[in-house]
Amino acid sequence: MTTQRILVGEIGRPHGVRGLVRVQSFTAEPAAIAGYGPLSDESGERCFVLEWLSGGLARIDGITDRDAAAKLTGTRLYVDRDRLPPPAEEEFYLADLVGLTARDAGGQEIGQVRAVEDFGAGSFLTILTEAGKEVLVPFTRAAVPEVRVAEGWLVAVPPGEGALPEGVEAEPAQSPMDDAHALPRRQDVPRRGNPRPPRGGVIG
Repeated sequence: MTTQRILVGEIGRPHGVRGLVRVQSFTAEPAAIAGYGPLSDESGERCFVLEWLSGGLARIDGITDRDAAAKLTGTRLYVDRDRLPPPAEEEFYLADLVGLTARDAGGQEIGQVRAVEDFGAGSFLTILTEAGKEVLVPFTRAAVPEVRVAEGWLVAVPPGEGALPEGVEAEPAQSPMDDAHALPRRQDVPRRGNPRPPRGGVIG
């Protein structure tokens, strides 16, 4: 069985001449990215051990000069899903929602959750319908009243035809290869379903 991996960061530009790099961390606390042990690249073939420094910089084991660091620019960093703590009841890791079957209130299949996106006003599920259309559904209790991750489905109440939340503009469709970037920041923190405001929103 393939182990699910969660995107937790991305290596940026080198800093200085001794191999330091800037790292964009997608964990709740930026420094936490270095606490999950070796991280792997997108292919899973290469591992990196990070030492977190101040100012968003990190030292990577085995990288000692600027040229070697520059070759890593843009490398996405992943952690095995089973290294993260289990979510409590009514909490969900946003990455766990991708791939779930979306059903309507009557149990009829709508489509599949292709991505979780954040336009600055909370999290939204991008559901790809069986007709090939993308539908945005806010990740709130009203719009997503039931989530069954273990069983592989959730109940979604799509908005009216063509409706988007106020202040949200439609964006170009992404390739499935871009799904990792669709996830909001702070991927190692499960989102709490209560209180009633959007489930999946960034926790401050």
